[in-house]
Amino acid sequence: MEKGSSLLPGEMEEGDEYRRWDELIPDALGLIFRNLPLQEMLTMVPRVCKSWSRAVSGPYCWQEINIEEWSTRCHPDHLDRMLQMLIMRSCGSLRKLCVSGLHKDTNFSFLADHAGSLQTLRIPRSDISDSIVEQIAGRLSTVTFLDVSYCTKISGRALEAIGNHCKLLVGLCRNMHPLDAEGLEAQDDEAYAIATTMPKLKRLEIAYHLVSTESLLQILSSCTNLEFLDLRGCWNVNLDDKFFKEKFQKLTVLGPLVMEDYYETNDWEEDCSEYSDDSDYLAWGFLAGDGGDYDDDESYEEMWDDEGRLEELELRFYEGADAGLYGWPPSP
Repeated sequence: MEKGSSLLPGEMEEGDEYRRWDELIPDALGLIFRNLPLQEMLTMVPRVCKSWSRAVSGPYCWQEINIEEWSTRCHPDHLDRMLQMLIMRSCGSLRKLCVSGLHKDTNFSFLADHAGSLQTLRIPRSDISDSIVEQIAGRLSTVTFLDVSYCTKISGRALEAIGNHCKLLVGLCRNMHPLDAEGLEAQDDEAYAIATTMPKLKRLEIAYHLVSTESLLQILSSCTNLEFLDLRGCWNVNLDDKFFKEKFQKLTVLGPLVMEDYYETNDWEEDCSEYSDDSDYLAWGFLAGDGGDYDDDESYEEMWDDEGRLEELELRFYEGADAGLYGWPPSP
């Protein structure tokens, strides 16, 4: 556009190849916005224009939700409300969820109620119990990959319920921390639950589990599709490399000895990446309400005032005194 032109921003001169981004269909906008950091999607994109605000408030951006890294630092109440807001935005189209440290049974029930399309579920370090798993497992039938590592309150009962209802399950992570396993009795009940209810497994991680050689052999006999098995720290397993090479040539096995320099890569289930490289310096205090339509800059700025319409805010960057309340690092 030439200097002095009267065209408004976003308007096209005749023959100009410039396209209006606000006229893209929501599906296309969703594909683009999913590549942005989480805080930008929730606090910056809605301010651009009404169509962008509607796109980021709908299901197009939330078929895959990854707040695992953020959830390890946030206040539990903020996590609960963030999770519920994002799941509601997915409108039943949620395919992948990664979140750490869920504490309330209501969170698991809410998740299961909206899991009709869910395929990948990562909830490590969560306070989920056998009883709640038995209640919700029937609503997780579409899940193909599950991570319940470091969940210390579940046992073979929970895994049996999962196996009986999640017939499509091909990947299970049930790693434990060495300190959590210290002083515990044998965990063969979990191994037998895996062997008897999860025959389609291709990937199994049970690092630092107190499984016996006998129960592991039962898994190997029943789960004939296994391609990867993590046994690091399973000190009660007395099987050497020669055994696995002779009996299970196509199976990749780690452990039982711990390999300090090993860097694990997951070829068939992509890692849950962080939303932002600078997430160590940013956090959000979650406030009530659902943002609704786009407002102009002046109205938006008013909502940053604690005396203003806080109920219309969903999130805000923390600043100064607020940071001290939650132990966050100073805002840059």
